[in-house]
Amino acid sequence: MREVPNDFPTPLARLRWVLKALRAPDGCPWDRAQTLKTIEPCLQEECYELLDAMAGDDLPHHREELGDVLLQVLFQCDIREEQGAFGFDDVVDALADKLIRRHPHVFGQASAGDAEAALRNWERIKQTERKGPKASALDGVPAALPALLRAQRTQHKAAKVGFDWKGAEGPDAKLDEEIAELRAAMREGRKEGVAEELGDALFTLVNLARHLGVDAEAALRAATEKFARRFKAVEQRVKASGREMAALSLEALDAEWDAVKREARA
Repeated sequence: MREVPNDFPTPLARLRWVLKALRAPDGCPWDRAQTLKTIEPCLQEECYELLDAMAGDDLPHHREELGDVLLQVLFQCDIREEQGAFGFDDVVDALADKLIRRHPHVFGQASAGDAEAALRNWERIKQTERKGPKASALDGVPAALPALLRAQRTQHKAAKVGFDWKGAEGPDAKLDEEIAELRAAMREGRKEGVAEELGDALFTLVNLARHLGVDAEAALRAATEKFARRFKAVEQRVKASGREMAALSLEALDAEWDAVKREARA
């Protein structure tokens, strides 16, 4: 059994020692077997779990999920270090350099009177850092983003070069058009056509949200959470009455749903 020292200078030094011990030849077989590819799903899952924790007020849970994401960062750094590419200190130094470079209004002679000016500084400097010319204004939008968030980012990038409606009236009218095309595809029974038109309607709805100043990702997350909360309340009401959900008609379930909504407004 490996003995854990008790004289680490910092908590981070202790954590890094633990991770290297896990990856060592006499360490954990599972940790030693991991690659960047195998831990990719872990990173995605941990990021979503952190987002959930951020939305609540359970501070120990939030702290734990931050640690899980930090673990994924350190894990990748150790894998790259083993390959002779770079290590954690290189990542930290590069990040500090970037933050200093992109905040000339703090660490240089530039000025930024508000958050928008600071963001303009950031974007201007970011453009000068690119190693080559952009093939498209849409470069930089990760393909692995969730579909709704990717739609938002794509539309934002296109808007920055002038490809955008002047106001919400444009996407609002476009949404009516896309819904009409979706209904036509539904009437015709074209499965592929329905999927395409539904995608177009969703994309346009995201665009409308952007013009209205609404974060579509957050709005849908809130709507899903509201549905889940009300659905669980319906389940509790049905159970308390000695009935079963599957035995009730849609009309009966609708009545319970309406009752839950009334209670929420009271």
